[in-house]
Amino acid sequence: MLQVRAIDTFYGKVQALKRVSFEVPAKEIVTLLGANGAGKTTTMRTIVGLITPSHGQIEFEGMRINTFSPSRIVRLGISMVPERRQIFPQMTVLGNLEMGAFIRKDPGGIRDDLKKVYDLFPVLKERKDQLGATLSGGEQQMLAISRALMARPKLLLLDEPSLGLAPILVEQIFETIKVINSLEGCAIFLVEQNAQIALNISRFGYILECGEVVIRDESVRLRENEEVKKAYLGE
Repeated sequence: MLQVRAIDTFYGKVQALKRVSFEVPAKEIVTLLGANGAGKTTTMRTIVGLITPSHGQIEFEGMRINTFSPSRIVRLGISMVPERRQIFPQMTVLGNLEMGAFIRKDPGGIRDDLKKVYDLFPVLKERKDQLGATLSGGEQQMLAISRALMARPKLLLLDEPSLGLAPILVEQIFETIKVINSLEGCAIFLVEQNAQIALNISRFGYILECGEVVIRDESVRLRENEEVKKAYLGE
């Protein structure tokens, strides 16, 4: 579904990504692991068109998209849940969800999808008239994921969904990610510091160090890789 081929990305004169390549197959969960500053968020931002790579190409369902605008990329079927949620704090929960469906012109489908996200996260239905700023961190993460789903994506990008959450909420969020993948058939590209849980739910994984992919393998094999165990699994 998504093919990233040898992309270089710069911030000014500083190179953040160096010949980064990876794939996200349809209906699969793929994870990207790496330390802070490795280039994980830059990779996400490059995929969705917030940064244009200086070299290489990005293809989505066979179409080259690395010169497309972010709005066009969303319309093609890619949505991103950014690091630290970035919801609209002065809008209600319902308003945030409606913003997620801004590009759509199918009122009936929007109503159906609103029901689906309320089924995924019932607390959002209870709080639909509350301002986003009044939600807890876990509830804001639920809202950010739901807002992205309202665009009805084929590929969902998740940047550090466990960041700042209590362990019990982390488990809930990741169980829901598995549901989104299995029931909706939505492919997921996951950037996550919690390597153990990320490798447990994904089929494929990549390790990014200093802007370069240094290891790639099936997640089950990465969990047994001694280098990965030492650096990311605390073993």
